[in-house]
Amino acid sequence: MNPQPQKFSGYERVSAALHHKEPDRIPFDLGGTEVTGMNIHLYKKLRDSLGLPKIEPKISDIKQQLAWIDEDVQEILEVDVCNVPTDPPLNPGLEKPVTREGRYYTRTDEWGIQWSMPVENGHYFDMVKHPLGKAHTIADLEAFRWPDPADEGRFATIRERNDKIILQDKKASVIARDCAGIWEMALWTNGFEKFFMDMISEKEYAHAVMRKITDYKLAFWEKALEKLGENVLIVSEADDLATQNGPLISPRLYKEMIHPYHKELYQFIHSKAKNEIFIFYHTCGSCKAFIPFLIEEGVNILNPVQVSAKDMGTAELKREFGKDLTFWGGGVDTQKILPFGTPDQVREEVKHRIDDLAKDGGFVFAAVHNVQSDVPVENFMAMWETLRQYGKY
Repeated sequence: MNPQPQKFSGYERVSAALHHKEPDRIPFDLGGTEVTGMNIHLYKKLRDSLGLPKIEPKISDIKQQLAWIDEDVQEILEVDVCNVPTDPPLNPGLEKPVTREGRYYTRTDEWGIQWSMPVENGHYFDMVKHPLGKAHTIADLEAFRWPDPADEGRFATIRERNDKIILQDKKASVIARDCAGIWEMALWTNGFEKFFMDMISEKEYAHAVMRKITDYKLAFWEKALEKLGENVLIVSEADDLATQNGPLISPRLYKEMIHPYHKELYQFIHSKAKNEIFIFYHTCGSCKAFIPFLIEEGVNILNPVQVSAKDMGTAELKREFGKDLTFWGGGVDTQKILPFGTPDQVREEVKHRIDDLAKDGGFVFAAVHNVQSDVPVENFMAMWETLRQYGKY
C-alpha cells in the first residue's frame, strides 16, 4: 500500500522551494508582495466569478491601485504567501492626502514625490514632480526633509500581523520594503533624466544621494528585523535595472554606482536577521547581465522573470542560475498572453514555464508582475487551474 503524499502547509511549501527542494506542489503567490498582486478593477470581477460577496476592496498599494487579497479569496485559490506591509508613520513628513484637481487625482508621498491619476478610467498613479529635481549639492541634500526610517508608527503592528500569518495561518510572509529600491528612490526623488546625468557628470552628488538612501534603508531594516524577531522568512527589496531590450545602464556603471550600496544593504540584512532569511529582489526587464552581481550581493530570490524581455528565457535562466536563485514569478506572460491570449494559450504558456522552472524546487508561481485590469477573468482562472493540474510534484 503506497503511503499518502505529504501535505505541506503554505509556509512549508514556500520554505521547501526556497531551499531548492520539491514540496507537494509549486507554491502559489497572489498579493504576497507589491509586485505579485492584482488591480482592484479585476479583483472585483474575480470575486464575482468565485461567487463571493460584493465588497469594496481594500487598497494595498495606492500607487499601483492593488487590491488587498481577502482571506476568502486566499482560501479558495489556496494562496501560500501573504504580504506584511509597514504601518503608517506617526510623522507623515511631506505627505499630502489624495485630492481631486480637475480631471486628476493627485497625492504627495512622504518623500515629497507628487503622483497623479486620471479620475476617469484611472488605473494607477504616475509620478509628475520630483522634490530634488533642482538639487545639485551636498548642502541641498542636507536641507531636504528626509523621512524618518525609525518612526515608531511604521512598526506598530508589524510583528503581530506577521506572527499570525506564520504561526496561525501557517503561510509564508514577505516583509514589505517601506519604499522603492535605493536606485529607484534616487531616480524618483531627482527625476530620471537628471539622475542619469548626475551619475555621469555629478558623481559626488550622485554618490551622496545613494548614501543617504542606503543609510535610510539600513536604519529601517535594522529596526524592522529587531521588532519582528525570529519569524522572518522573506524580506522584499527592489531596483528596476532594465528595459524590455536590455540594461538601463551599463554593467560597468552599475558596478561603480549601485552595486556597492546593494551589497552593503543586503549583507547587512542577512547579518541582522535572527534566523536564516531570504532576500526577494524585484527588477523588471532584460536584467540577465546583472544577475551575477545580485547573487554576489546576497539576493536569494529573483522576481518577476519577465519572460517577454530579451535574454530572459526561463529554461536558460534555470540552467545558469537555478542553483543560486529561486525564481518567483515568470509563471505566465502578463504583457501579451494573459491579457490578450485565449484561455488555451494561457494554459500552454503556464505548462511551458512549469516545465522550465519547477524541477528541483526554486520556483514560486506568480504571474509576471501585477495582474492588470485588462486581463479577462477566464484567462486568470485558466492560469490558476493549469497550475493546479500541472504544478504537482
